Amino acid sequence: MRLLPRTLPPPTICSCCLRRLATTTRRSFSSTLRRRSPIDTVSLHLPSPLPRGPPKWHSQYFLSNGHLRVDANDALPADGGDYTHTLDRAATSLTGPALLPHRRRQRQQKLRGGIPSPSTTTTTQLPPDASSLLSTVSSRQTSSWKRAFYSYLALTKPRLTALIVLSAMAPYALFPVDPLLSDVPTLSALTLAFLTVGTALSSSSANAFNMCLEPAYDRQMSRTRNRPLVRGLLTLRQALVFAVVTGVLGAGSLYVGVNPTVAALGGINIVLYAGVYTPLKRISVVNTWVGAIVGGIPPLMGWAAAAGNVQGVDSTWISTLSHPGGWLLAGLLFAWQFPHFNSLSWGIRDEYRRVGYQMMVWKYPALNTRVALRYSLLLFPICFGLWATGVTDAGFLVDSSVVNGWLVREAWRFYKKGGEGGNAKRLFWTSVWHLPVVMGLAMVHKAGLWRGVWESIVGTEEEGYE
Repeated sequence: MRLLPRTLPPPTICSCCLRRLATTTRRSFSSTLRRRSPIDTVSLHLPSPLPRGPPKWHSQYFLSNGHLRVDANDALPADGGDYTHTLDRAATSLTGPALLPHRRRQRQQKLRGGIPSPSTTTTTQLPPDASSLLSTVSSRQTSSWKRAFYSYLALTKPRLTALIVLSAMAPYALFPVDPLLSDVPTLSALTLAFLTVGTALSSSSANAFNMCLEPAYDRQMSRTRNRPLVRGLLTLRQALVFAVVTGVLGAGSLYVGVNPTVAALGGINIVLYAGVYTPLKRISVVNTWVGAIVGGIPPLMGWAAAAGNVQGVDSTWISTLSHPGGWLLAGLLFAWQFPHFNSLSWGIRDEYRRVGYQMMVWKYPALNTRVALRYSLLLFPICFGLWATGVTDAGFLVDSSVVNGWLVREAWRFYKKGGEGGNAKRLFWTSVWHLPVVMGLAMVHKAGLWRGVWESIVGTEEEGYE
């Protein structure tokens, strides 16, 4: 309903109609008008040469509620359109901006007798992923090579690839070797460089294959509808060639620069992610556990790389993976992914249902929260095992217990109250901070790390006897 236009039209009433209104109304209109000259009377029928400004009193002047005043300010058009009263829009629509979102849901529930329905449960709009953002950057480039560079970079899912690379580098540093500042260095920086490059290329290949298999479903979800294949920035053939090339280069770098065991783990991860996890998302909720296995393999790659570097040419796949420390770090990444992904998926559960992805978050909501809590609790014995196997010192037990307790507290709230009220969002961001903090604490508390520093300052016992 339009009440107050921005530009007031000139009056078009004639003097005869004005006199007729004066005789039919209780109060004479003419008594309120000053006597006009003939020139003024004629000017009533002429359009004004200058546009008039907005009305003196805007609609938000009458709003006493501060939130409604903000809504009214947002509703004012910036392109010269007409003013529209906020409360008039709210009166014509139940979901108008005059009510806050939680008030609208409460009112809709009352009108239906207190029975909630899926239509009223709003989903949290998550920000687009890095691939979608890079696709936008690519579309704005005027240079062809820059456009191609950003498009191919979007295929790699840079944020996910960076997380995978870091999860492989941390176990490489945690492998038990001589202490810091010792005379005999045992871990090679060149091996670490090959591990980093090979893991990044392998992850890029797996992510590119994933996008090649899902463009029809990516365009139906808010977070992925801007990816390069969906927007047509790259063809399916170009994406497949990129996936094959990066996969071959990644596995080859790991084979030549690290050892065959790490190269085999990298190839297995590509097959699991692209060939098992991706199609399984439309078949069974077991896909979440398969995806967690994929996330747990990079720590094994880093551990096997360090073990092979120490053992030299005599290393085998059994010897590089025989120490329980590598499996415990893999278990840490495996368990961490459940509170992280289960809380992340809660915000887009309706999109998963619409697209047809078989996810716990909409098929078994109670199982989704229960699994997040269960694997959050599992982090305590895993961190204890890192100390018991000699990977970290006793100080790690105290520090990691504080961080794990923080994650368990948010997972408990997610389990008891569901994702409503920001519980899912809090658990998600807690998990985002949890992993780098725990891995950083493990490297700070690496067993024997500071012994070399202490001995370099005060000397060893043998030097004291001399």
